[in-house]
Amino acid sequence: MNHFYKTANSYFKERFGFKVYKLALDGGMTCPNRDGTLGTRGCIFCSGGGSGDFAQKQCGDIKLQLEQAKARLSGKNHGEHFIAYFQSFTNTYADVDTLRNLFLPAISEPSVVGLSVATRPDCLPQNVIELINELNQIKPVFIELGLQTIHEKTAQFIRRGYELKTYDEAVSSLQKTGVHIITHMILGLPGETKEMMMQTAKHIGNVGSHGIKLQLLHVLKGTDLATFYEGGIFKTLSETEYIDALCECVLSLPNGTVLHRITGDAPKSLLVAPMWSADKKRILQKIKDEFSHRNIILT
Repeated sequence: MNHFYKTANSYFKERFGFKVYKLALDGGMTCPNRDGTLGTRGCIFCSGGGSGDFAQKQCGDIKLQLEQAKARLSGKNHGEHFIAYFQSFTNTYADVDTLRNLFLPAISEPSVVGLSVATRPDCLPQNVIELINELNQIKPVFIELGLQTIHEKTAQFIRRGYELKTYDEAVSSLQKTGVHIITHMILGLPGETKEMMMQTAKHIGNVGSHGIKLQLLHVLKGTDLATFYEGGIFKTLSETEYIDALCECVLSLPNGTVLHRITGDAPKSLLVAPMWSADKKRILQKIKDEFSHRNIILT
């Protein structure tokens, strides 16, 4: 029996009618896990870049950031259509007027066809939901939610800072706006079995997330996770374990789910483990081969 899922590229091409490229921007945000509201050290796996190590570093002016990001991209691709991607930290963690003044200039650029905003489910008050709805009437909006796991013990260990019901309620509120919802999930969190990971994937599909980013747990220098790893508290997944868990998690999702990511990147200068993940091209080919073996069809 075949199982059908969409790649991000095919989804965006189907949605817009042409290829689009993401431009990672820095909105100058922080996070309730860092500013003292919930904590000061962040989630245990989060780097100093707030999970946005490849984003354009803050220079204030969004239009200037867009031009700089386009210039960097032009050396690799000749893109004409872009999604403004606010990636680092929590990009709805500000008052609604600040957010409006941040997002509107980005989507007002003629070459920008959509807006992607990475955030936390506990940073989506009603007035921000209303702003997202307003922006979605102008150009398509994609909201990325950092869930990582449905398991409370793990969530407490990684210092996520909110309960599962907060995620469920955020998805429900966002669904009413018609935006495309993408959920982040990490495979290989300390103490989690493959079955636990599959349960998280199944829940993400059941609540109605349109897409998912499946991310291998990377241990990065300077994080509390690195301290735990170097102290022998946990082990990272092997290449074989990751690919097996990834396939089982994908198969736990509804057919048609958009797979926005199936492995993830880590800056090589920061990567502590697993080192096998640095050879992304080879890993992606092995994943592709295993998908074929398990009748996972990407369209």
